[in-house]
Amino acid sequence: MSTSPGGGKRKRTTLSSRVSPPPSRRKLQSSTTKSAIASFFTPSSQKAPEKLKWQERAYSDQLPNTLLVGKHVPTDTSPTLPGLNQKKKKRIAAFDFDSTLITTVSGKKSYSSESNDWKWWHPSVPGKLRQLYTEEGYLIAVVSNQAGLSLKTDPKGSGKRLNTFKDKASAVLNQLDMPIIIYAATEKDIYRKPRMGMWTELLDDCKISSDDLDLEHSIFVGDAAGRHAEAGKAKDFSCSDRNFAGNIGLKFYTPEEFFLDEVPRAFSRTFEPSEFLPNTAAEVIAPFSRNSPQDLVVFVGSPGAGKSTFYWHNLQPLGYERVNQDILKTRERCLKVAEQYLIEGKSVAVDNTNADSEVRRRWIELAAKRSVPVRCVHFTAAAEICEHNDAVRALNSNMNPEKRSMLPSVAFRGYSSRYQPPKIAEGFEDITEVSFKFEGKESERNLWMQYWT
Repeated sequence: MSTSPGGGKRKRTTLSSRVSPPPSRRKLQSSTTKSAIASFFTPSSQKAPEKLKWQERAYSDQLPNTLLVGKHVPTDTSPTLPGLNQKKKKRIAAFDFDSTLITTVSGKKSYSSESNDWKWWHPSVPGKLRQLYTEEGYLIAVVSNQAGLSLKTDPKGSGKRLNTFKDKASAVLNQLDMPIIIYAATEKDIYRKPRMGMWTELLDDCKISSDDLDLEHSIFVGDAAGRHAEAGKAKDFSCSDRNFAGNIGLKFYTPEEFFLDEVPRAFSRTFEPSEFLPNTAAEVIAPFSRNSPQDLVVFVGSPGAGKSTFYWHNLQPLGYERVNQDILKTRERCLKVAEQYLIEGKSVAVDNTNADSEVRRRWIELAAKRSVPVRCVHFTAAAEICEHNDAVRALNSNMNPEKRSMLPSVAFRGYSSRYQPPKIAEGFEDITEVSFKFEGKESERNLWMQYWT
């Protein structure tokens, strides 16, 4: 059992293979062959075993399965993948699935409910893949985000979408008929691109160490490349494929560049971690100091803005007690605990988002009731940094001492919609603004520098 990128052991559950249903009556361009039709009417006892075997995997034994893995092994070849028994370094050619290897016949941009609603993205795709495998010795893999699928047990038994995906993948790989492994990330966890969980699984499955891999000549091809709209071509929906390749160090191509030799289009990333670190090593946040023997400090900032880190580095050493709603669960409980600390003569730091003046008013009133000054620390990190920080923290156990789960995007949007900048007029003695500054070990810095969102 191997160790996953952020720590913990993954678990695997082997699934029995299933026989694809007959083609739909819907008039779509079908990839069904005469042999496939004949196979359907062949008694089960006489059928050849399925070439595509599926597994479900989890990041650790404590988590549910979220990664779907299929290994296609042609019946007339050795199950050993190309080049794995050779001494030379191994080259990998990895591809996204939808809108890269295949597209829909129906023209649907979103998920298709028909397993035969597919065709090759371009007629050259199968020939190019076979050339990579048979002539150039590449290991071929498919690495795909499939958030529309679920591996959770459905009490209604409506696993149609998952079965449709399996049937479609089986049809695609049967046409290629060569060794391929396909990975499908079904949740927004360590496996989802641009995060490297699926890549780590691939290397582990093929028993390839960093010393065995020819990274310089390995490639990844995908359509989520952050390209700008131009000449009637739409803007890409994300940059996750390009960022995935960037995290690993793979040469990246779009389908147009790789299969059609088109000139690369201009692109941009919504968030570039390196832009926020060049000068931070020399930056020093002015230490927070007491202005009075006892006071109440109210934090204002988005989830992931660095509030808890600031508390542990600056206020906890000064003797401040921490009140946090993630721990205490309700604001009323936070108010009650904070008041008790104040009664005991202790200073308190309120480590919550406190986005608007109405929420902050409750804390200002508590400070007035206990006759202590109330101060504000305002965290100004942009939303992109906060979402990045949240993902890094949640998906790396060594950087997540409080074991916090990753927040949905709505948590950040919700804060932005409620946010009102704090003002002295609300009743604060002073307001200290804190911009984001990465603090951590070199190994943690390297993790933070990856693309996570």
